[in-house]
Amino acid sequence: MIKLGIIGFGYWGPNLVRNFSGNKNFQVVKVADNRQERLDIIKRQYPNIIPVLDSEDILNDPSIDAVAIATPVFAHFKLAKQALQKGKHVLLEKPMTSSSQEAEELINLSLAKGLSLMVDHTFLYTGAVQKIKQLIDTDTIGQVKYLDSTRINLGLFQPDINVLWDLAPHDISIMAHLVGEKPYSLNASGVSHTKNGLENIAFLTVNFESGFIAHFNCSWTSPVKIRLMLIGGDKKMIVFNDVEPTEKIKIYDTGYNVKNDEEKQKLLVDYRTGDIFIPKTPSTEALALMVEDFGQSILVKRTPVADYNSGLSVIKILEASSESLKGQGKEIILK
Repeated sequence: MIKLGIIGFGYWGPNLVRNFSGNKNFQVVKVADNRQERLDIIKRQYPNIIPVLDSEDILNDPSIDAVAIATPVFAHFKLAKQALQKGKHVLLEKPMTSSSQEAEELINLSLAKGLSLMVDHTFLYTGAVQKIKQLIDTDTIGQVKYLDSTRINLGLFQPDINVLWDLAPHDISIMAHLVGEKPYSLNASGVSHTKNGLENIAFLTVNFESGFIAHFNCSWTSPVKIRLMLIGGDKKMIVFNDVEPTEKIKIYDTGYNVKNDEEKQKLLVDYRTGDIFIPKTPSTEALALMVEDFGQSILVKRTPVADYNSGLSVIKILEASSESLKGQGKEIILK
């Protein structure tokens, strides 16, 4: 049994407590939060868990084997570094850290200590993304040409990060998981309607040498909640609508062929529209699968789906997006 401490019991913390408490490999020993009213909830709902105001009570507890960190991103690095130095495995909420330099330092420390370091990119564990990955890997939709993602809603404005750092990690991690090709460059543009200068609406375009292109539309100021991803292959196309309760994926037998009429110097496009297929996707809660993956990474040293490389690749794109935003949409070459 892995004894676990959870730091942060705000928006996402309750979901972590529920799923870790329901997993046979874990025993949630302590939960830390600096707000007494949040700890009172722990006392009522989980009488066997010890609520503490100070994260040091978890980090300095030698009986705790692993730590899940669900705090604002600015606190991730310090807490994770302390936990690793104390010999504890670490699960970090997205985004992994505030910079790639911080992420790389944590990775090197975890490798030196032989400890698991994982990022909670929950969407990689959803039945929908698993099915899309299968469709791409089996060449069902052909060569993937583009990915177009929209993740918008009203709120929550974050005090320390812009909308790309808040919302885009989900879809950037999905892109990296599905495509497997490293991006070449990116451009980002956005606007801030608040005095803190953090963009609340932003657009990110990621370019690849193969010609594949990915676009991300993120906003905290939309009147409706949209979670939509379009993936175009040269055989078929996929619509992934995460707001749909059941029919999250639709496969369109739709495509086009392009020919050049050299005689008339015209571009000839032949369109094809066929059937729509709705595959069945597993209904297991993604967070439960993520928790199990974290457990197996500790118990049998299995590389998790959302490993530290996944976390680092997302941070590098987010870092470059911030640079592009400051340069008014300047193209940034990714290293």
